[in-house]
Amino acid sequence: MASIESLKQQFKGDIVTPQDSDYEQSLDRWAANSRRAAAVVAFVKDAEDVALAIKYARDAGLRIAIRGGGHSAAGSSSCEGGVVIDLSRHLNSVRVDPDEKLIYVQGGAQWKSVDHAAIKHGLAGVAGTVNHTGVGGLAVGGGYGWLSGSHGLVIDNTLTVVTADGSILTANETENPDLFWGVRGGGSNFGVVTEFVFKLHPQRPKVFAGPVIFSPEKSEEIAAFLDDWWPKVKPEEGMLIVMMRGPDGNPLILSFVFFNGTEEEGRTAYKKLFDIGPVADHATEIPYEELNNLTNPLAEWGCNYYFKGTPLSGKPSEDLNKQKLADIMAIASSPDHIAAVLLEYFPHNKINSAPVNSAPYRRDLNGNILVLVQWRNNTQEKEAKAKEIAHALTDILPKGEGYGNYTPESDALPTAGAVTADKTKALFREHYPRLQTIKKKYDPLMMFNQWYTIIPE
Repeated sequence: MASIESLKQQFKGDIVTPQDSDYEQSLDRWAANSRRAAAVVAFVKDAEDVALAIKYARDAGLRIAIRGGGHSAAGSSSCEGGVVIDLSRHLNSVRVDPDEKLIYVQGGAQWKSVDHAAIKHGLAGVAGTVNHTGVGGLAVGGGYGWLSGSHGLVIDNTLTVVTADGSILTANETENPDLFWGVRGGGSNFGVVTEFVFKLHPQRPKVFAGPVIFSPEKSEEIAAFLDDWWPKVKPEEGMLIVMMRGPDGNPLILSFVFFNGTEEEGRTAYKKLFDIGPVADHATEIPYEELNNLTNPLAEWGCNYYFKGTPLSGKPSEDLNKQKLADIMAIASSPDHIAAVLLEYFPHNKINSAPVNSAPYRRDLNGNILVLVQWRNNTQEKEAKAKEIAHALTDILPKGEGYGNYTPESDALPTAGAVTADKTKALFREHYPRLQTIKKKYDPLMMFNQWYTIIPE
């Protein structure tokens, strides 16, 4: 019989239960509505601690959640009455090898640490666009960022992982290559990644980037610019287009522009966009390490969130036009919620040039749309309204299975003891049978089931 006292005696890190003074704090998450009352929070110090926590959960018949950065809107880093394996307290360091252009990143680190450590050596890696996102969850789900146009996805820049699934394994192209293949896009289905080794690339110290705000009547002109720019986008470019209401409740189009070069080069690349006439232009040269905090205001820690993801259309003007904007604003009218539709224009030529079978991740997407709903002071009514808004917005957007890291809880998690396999199959498509084989080998008991859960073959 599993004993918490026995676990504590062997454990190097910290075991927190409801009787401890720091228990409530240990449950805090980026999305306040994803907070769950765990039975045990295990702040692991190393891979051996992870293996001990997994064994305890298995013997006690408890569910497992893995917490890296705690940035899941779906609640996948929390579990009610289960065991949370939390890497954030002790396994959060990064180490750069500038000669080999590699960075060793522990599973509980945030992307901010990666950005700041690497740029000190004139280097950078592909990272998320919100710098307090955890490295682990984003990395195993795919990983888009401003540098994806030049260097692909995070999973395309992952060289080695160390996982714990009860045993401790190093996985790369030569050691446990099946596990290495599965974890690069297959999410948290196979174990807990305690360390990543990522490739780094030479990076200039400053880039041209920032928010540029337009009034809604400019939608057709912005769409025309995008229709011309997007098919011939360069690797060093990228944009986010956000349709939302401003603090005064009025509709606006918020564009985040990026050019991996000087302000002069950036303004030349986006001249036709700037010529449309923004109401505010905050784009300028900024230190590279500030790039990934530009969108942080849309992702404030401690608010409540609901996400939905869907793919971009083939042509930007299908997603951004006068009628679409009007429909979005009509739905996004709740005074208690901030609702935004984000169109992600990260160049995909490099991403989609990777061989189809190099990882269990789609290589035919044009880009992604994120529907984000944020609210404060959660109630059941507000949460229900947020889901209603998100689904209504998604209904008027392109159909299809979106980016896995944008999925909501109701679409992917096990419910009433059953797993929503259809969503998982739709995400992984032709890769699903191979993932089932790997799941059977490394997690036949389905202990890791908090994301798009793969059912063993």
